[in-house]
Amino acid sequence: MNKKHNFRNLKIWEKALQIAFTVSNKIENFPNKEQYGLTSQISRCSVSIPSNIAEGSSRTEKSFSHFIDIALGSSYELNTQLIIAHHKKYITTEELKSIETDIQEWQRMTAGFQKTLNKIKQQ
Repeated sequence: MNKKHNFRNLKIWEKALQIAFTVSNKIENFPNKEQYGLTSQISRCSVSIPSNIAEGSSRTEKSFSHFIDIALGSSYELNTQLIIAHHKKYITTEELKSIETDIQEWQRMTAGFQKTLNKIKQQ
């Protein structure tokens, strides 16, 4: 079975997009000296999460699962970079915890979605 998914209808895409918007708003306040460093890295990986879901949704289940893996990896990368931003005092403890909660919720949702996707691809 080769079902295509409309990424706009996927809750994991919506949640990932919300995380990307939240992160984008936070990094606007980072110092200019980080523009080509941490700010750029955080921006790229936060955008990578919903982008990989969207790109993978047009592929086979097996390929889509691979794109989901990449998005999951980006979410862990993002979490690490946010911890570094907190260490540098660019975001508060409360901001970090709030975004981490969203990322963890997204990771759980995505793991569940991927299990379902993997069952489909085995049929």
